[in-house]
Amino acid sequence: MTNPSILILPGDGIGPEVMKEVRKVIDWYGTKLGLVFDVSEDLVGGIAYDAHGTPLHDSTLAKAQEVDAVLLGAVGGPDYDNLDFSVKPERGLLKLRKEMDLFANLRPAQCFNALADFSSLKTEVVSGLDIMIVRELTSGIYFGEPRGIIEEGNERVGINTQRYTESEIDRVARSAFELARRRGNKVCSMEKANVMESGVLWREVVQKVHDEDYADVELSHMYADAGAMQLCRWPKQFDVIVTDNLFGDLLSDAAAMLTGSLGMLPSASLGAPMANGRPKALYEPVHGSAPDIAGEGKANPIACILSFAMALRYSFDQGKEADRVEAAVESVLADGYRTPDLLGEDGVDPVTTQQMGDAILKALNATL
Repeated sequence: MTNPSILILPGDGIGPEVMKEVRKVIDWYGTKLGLVFDVSEDLVGGIAYDAHGTPLHDSTLAKAQEVDAVLLGAVGGPDYDNLDFSVKPERGLLKLRKEMDLFANLRPAQCFNALADFSSLKTEVVSGLDIMIVRELTSGIYFGEPRGIIEEGNERVGINTQRYTESEIDRVARSAFELARRRGNKVCSMEKANVMESGVLWREVVQKVHDEDYADVELSHMYADAGAMQLCRWPKQFDVIVTDNLFGDLLSDAAAMLTGSLGMLPSASLGAPMANGRPKALYEPVHGSAPDIAGEGKANPIACILSFAMALRYSFDQGKEADRVEAAVESVLADGYRTPDLLGEDGVDPVTTQQMGDAILKALNATL
């Protein structure tokens, strides 16, 4: 029996620093529990452009298509701001998502009790928060045609087209319902059916999928703008939220800040099952490349480590081990370990990226 395979793409900025700490956790599983992963590494983003003249080389994409899971650090930075749009670092990430057909983006918003005071909302509103936003990732307004900037009369016009097929809505809705069955068994679908025909179709298809195959899951519908308001008012009313590409982008970023720090949040992008039954999958932290602190040991590795925990759960059927990683993170935070992005108390000295990773390993050891 072959070992599960992982392709690591550290990327740019703080990506290599946080990914180094993830490698420690991956190696810990092999050494301590005999759960061995075949790990390879390659380039994506600005560093790939420097090496190959493209943010995603064809050979890297081919590797990503073959492995069981891809772990990505972050891409981008000011050194690449003046590149043509087609070869900017972010295009490498978008191409990965598109070519792997990763249509369901899972963005958890989980607030560890030790960090409840870091949220801009009241502690009682966010303490213990655990919601999941499922964002459709490969269609909608970011990919619809026609698009572009054209001349119309004596002025320019910017055009983007919101477009969804029934099958695209159907598959992401099923992902949300399946996920809800493993959580709180509740889905809220968000769109703008009051003003957008694509929203009308979205609501109709989600309802049809529910009625035919997931009647056991509680389903509600909400306009996306009202959903944004409710996320800020009382986020614990939600379990799983499913929404389109644009609204998912906005709502998941809003939900992310409920937890107090982008450095804490992982994500997963899942596609159709491969021959081995596992979904094609890309896991990455929500945070960016943070070039202003790259190389200084200030980056928080927790989001990237929690992204590996998501891989354990969704790609490798190791839910208990994912729980183990999350419990280790919670233990470290409860013990007062803080990277600079988590500082909010006088007299607390920050730990480095490496020290945070080492503390999590120590907490993992304590679970044996």
